Amino acid sequence: MTTGLLAATAILAALVVPAAPATAAAAGNTLVVDAATSIRPVTHVGAGGLYAVSTDTNPAPGLLTPLRLKQHTQPAPGVQQLGNGATVPSGDILKTANAFTRDGAQSYARMPDVYPNFPYRWVSWEDWTQKVNTMVKARVDATGTTNINGWELWNEPDGTWDTAKAGPFLDGWTRTYRLVKQQDAVTPIIGPSYSRYYPDLMRDFMARAKADGTVPDVVVWHELENETYNTVDEHVADYRAIERSLGISPRPISINEYGSPSQIDTPSVAAHYIAQFERTGINDAQRAYWYESGTVGGLVWNNRPTGSYWLYKWYGEMAGNMLAVTPSGDLDGFASYDSSRKIVNVAFGGTFGDNAVQVKGLAGFGDQATVTVNYTPRSGRMTTVDAPTRVSSTTIPIVNGAVTVPVTNQDYLGAYQLVVTPASGPTTSYQQVYEAENATVVNASRLSSTGASNGGYVGRIDGLGDGRSNSFVDFVVEVPTAGAYSLTTRYANGGATTSTQGLAYNGGAYTMVSYAPTGAWGRFATSSSTPVTLKAGYNVIRLAKGSPNFAGGTGFAEIDSLTVAPR
Repeated sequence: MTTGLLAATAILAALVVPAAPATAAAAGNTLVVDAATSIRPVTHVGAGGLYAVSTDTNPAPGLLTPLRLKQHTQPAPGVQQLGNGATVPSGDILKTANAFTRDGAQSYARMPDVYPNFPYRWVSWEDWTQKVNTMVKARVDATGTTNINGWELWNEPDGTWDTAKAGPFLDGWTRTYRLVKQQDAVTPIIGPSYSRYYPDLMRDFMARAKADGTVPDVVVWHELENETYNTVDEHVADYRAIERSLGISPRPISINEYGSPSQIDTPSVAAHYIAQFERTGINDAQRAYWYESGTVGGLVWNNRPTGSYWLYKWYGEMAGNMLAVTPSGDLDGFASYDSSRKIVNVAFGGTFGDNAVQVKGLAGFGDQATVTVNYTPRSGRMTTVDAPTRVSSTTIPIVNGAVTVPVTNQDYLGAYQLVVTPASGPTTSYQQVYEAENATVVNASRLSSTGASNGGYVGRIDGLGDGRSNSFVDFVVEVPTAGAYSLTTRYANGGATTSTQGLAYNGGAYTMVSYAPTGAWGRFATSSSTPVTLKAGYNVIRLAKGSPNFAGGTGFAEIDSLTVAPR
């Protein structure tokens, strides 16, 4: 949702923030995390934003990289939208592509933002056809631009489609879908992008789309109402029932706008949303654009982090698999387990008083665990917070495979992080094994196998051509010091001859990685090491079958993991 109606925003804001507790009486809730039960690979599904990037350098390069953002929605080429007090259009997806690609993110292109006003002011079908043709041609011609993974044909048609002038939206969807596909049969199409989940509208839309052969590749709606962070699961269940009843194969679901105006600045509410997205199998979700573009919905201000930024930083630190989490009252959260380092990472919030987090399933952690609790406040979007607050760090016994960590005098608006490791610390001082299924996967598939480390890998890395069809995996790697490192890949090559992929890092030149046959697909071996020189902090490493400035790999290979070690 883009809007300049700040007065309406102020009215909404007064409705959404939870009421402060009258006393400091203990809430007495216990959040339960099961480290032995994985629900899906870590892919940071709730990390991203609408109009998250304003220009190639706003936010500043490197500021968002630690968040490992998955997905943005940016305006399509030729944007004219002046949202939220802006004086010039910003965020054109072709002009900002380098910024989100640099961080390992992808983006959908929102087409109707070529109109200058919101709600959009329809002119004519002749005008819209010309606009669509121009936008699609600009993207197709940008052969070196990657990480654009969807055309969003319209935005919130329940309130912005001019039926009187343009005719019924379902007719308009079919017409626009076919118009785009005539020029670009490669890039996925996403929609219908209703402003909320409407069961009847969604059923009618999907039935018509199936009949017309225009079912979107990714199904989208928004979650912007005051209480929807508690009802995402109901909406997903209803939508999946619609698919089954119509005989439509399951589509990835995108919530490409979430959070009402005051929710967006409340870390505890963001934690609730992300918890729902992870549990319900959402593919991606983006923070709503209520204020300035280039702030990821208020995560940064003047190129410095706000309180909410640190919740997403904790999310970005998650690796391995997401875990089963059982909420208690208003206390909810999400968690991961990195088995390569023996780290359980929990982010949570939502209630007040004295509460606790229980982490069970800690087999292999020994008799004691080190538990560290951090906190970030609801600072507001214009107040920066340079670092989270360390609440406590202690060593406690593991009893029956579990620890219970108290959180006293909890702030119901802020968010908390709990990190649990064996008492001796993580297996390695920094992450060295990066699972491919946790990385940014472009034009390839996340697959599962008992033979893969962590149970998952990336296959079908087969695409060659231009920036729309190239296949690659981008790893966001963090190292403690600048210097010489070696990279090894755990891979499978079921072919009869050696295959190759290109390896590049931080936008540099490509070198070739070779994969000898392993005897079968899904049967993994380790490649020879490749020497690299990395900078301290974050580096983006790409393994590609095809990519700009790379002639292309030969044969085929599946990627299980990437290991980064000092030389």
